[in-house]
Amino acid sequence: MIYLHNEEDRIAGFLQKIIGILDQNFQSFEIIVVNDCSTDNSIKNIKALKDLASSHISLVNMSLHQGLEVSMTAGIDLSMGDFVYEFDDLAIDYQESMILDVYYRIVEGFDIVSVAPVTHNALSSKLFYSLFNRYSKSKYKLRSERFRILSRRAINRAYSISKSIPYRKALYANSGLKMDVLEYKTIPRSYPRSNKEKGIFRNKMALNSLIIYTNLAFRISIGITIVLFCLTMFSGIYACAIYFSERPIEGWTTTILLISGSFSGLFFILAIIIKYLSLIVELIYSKKTYLVESVDKI
Repeated sequence: MIYLHNEEDRIAGFLQKIIGILDQNFQSFEIIVVNDCSTDNSIKNIKALKDLASSHISLVNMSLHQGLEVSMTAGIDLSMGDFVYEFDDLAIDYQESMILDVYYRIVEGFDIVSVAPVTHNALSSKLFYSLFNRYSKSKYKLRSERFRILSRRAINRAYSISKSIPYRKALYANSGLKMDVLEYKTIPRSYPRSNKEKGIFRNKMALNSLIIYTNLAFRISIGITIVLFCLTMFSGIYACAIYFSERPIEGWTTTILLISGSFSGLFFILAIIIKYLSLIVELIYSKKTYLVESVDKI
């Protein structure tokens, strides 16, 4: 399964390599390309490869640009094999033999096997994974990945937890199934940088994932609540001290105490509301939220 959005310069070469490897090592397979509303010549370049091999290529056309996670969910729903590869990116900075290495590894008894570079490529990725791994409950630590292979059991388990998946890697890590990661040192190659549109979807996905799969937002809100509560309590103590030590303005002490007590109760109520909102968000993500325009056989 391959995610595609405006990759006219790379999609043909990528498919040629993938089809060549799979055709030499598997009797039957299907390639699902999820076209996330590409506006360039990506689809034209795919259709030019229809006679390349005996494999069947299914093209899932999304109705509108919906981002990586939603689009790959549509592709997963169409897949039928015992094992499913997920290629989120067309950049190949790893040895091509690793495409088979993950298969050999998963048949040893794993349900999810990923291929990941030894080091993160960007500071933003380091920050996100550091926060996620620290505040999530999963025993598996997430990291940047190039692609992965899933067993049918892993797919069934993950999608029984949630029909709408804001972040697949987090859901897989929380599925309770056996996972493994194959590391590699990146091969220096020149690839186009991700466009601004992809960056916006990634940032949105990162924020949603931290809210849903970790308690970071709740901890931050509770921390702010405690700080503000301490400030209101200090105001109340200060008002009492002024009342007994000096000659305050008439009614000032009572007013400050009333305000301090009111704000203290308000902060506790806000903490409870935030907790309930986090639960509501989790329930909302149990709905299916993607739109497919058509499915074509090439």
